[in-house]
Amino acid sequence: SDLQKQEERGELLQPLVFVLLVLCSVLLYFKVSLMDPGFVKPEEEEKAGNTEEQSLVTPQVPSNIKLRRCGYCMVKQPMRAKHCQLCQHCVRRYDHHCPWIENCVGEKNHPLFIAYLSVQLVVLLWGGHVAWSGLYFEQSWDWLQHNIFLLVSFLLMVIFTIVVLLLLISHLYLISCNTTTWEFMSHHRISYLRHSELENPFDQGVILNLWRFFC
Repeated sequence: SDLQKQEERGELLQPLVFVLLVLCSVLLYFKVSLMDPGFVKPEEEEKAGNTEEQSLVTPQVPSNIKLRRCGYCMVKQPMRAKHCQLCQHCVRRYDHHCPWIENCVGEKNHPLFIAYLSVQLVVLLWGGHVAWSGLYFEQSWDWLQHNIFLLVSFLLMVIFTIVVLLLLISHLYLISCNTTTWEFMSHHRISYLRHSELENPFDQGVILNLWRFFC
């Protein structure tokens, strides 16, 4: 049959890989959006290891900066945590609340969020290439009527590709500096950054920053 011939010629491999990438993207989306981003637990559950963890991760932070209690959920906030009013929780290593996934991006789901953006970018680039290869341009109304859906799809994929690419690049840059979107945008309002002698007390070099984030 034609299907068997296509399989023998390897013509089914690319569509299969594309479908698997789309499936992987969807699964990552639900995983990132539904998982705990790093909600801070009540203080009595967090006492163990707090002092040791902070001494290892933030050695240059001034000792006069005290952990404060959140005025909303009344838990003692670890360093780099922030209360999200949309999620109604304090989130460890808070980055931002993402409207795409309707969830915060924090300590636990930030690496998966980067993986999701990466897979999504590959899918969009591949889909855009397929849409572009199906277009042949003619200056006629009849051509536009027959190709309007493909043309609109291609333009939408170009827009989404640019958005995802810029988002991924900005996140990778911040990760390489060991800072978060919240810290980058609100540096002047955060006490442990405002009173630090260093501009970024968490930066330990690009390689070590990336290693600690992804591994």
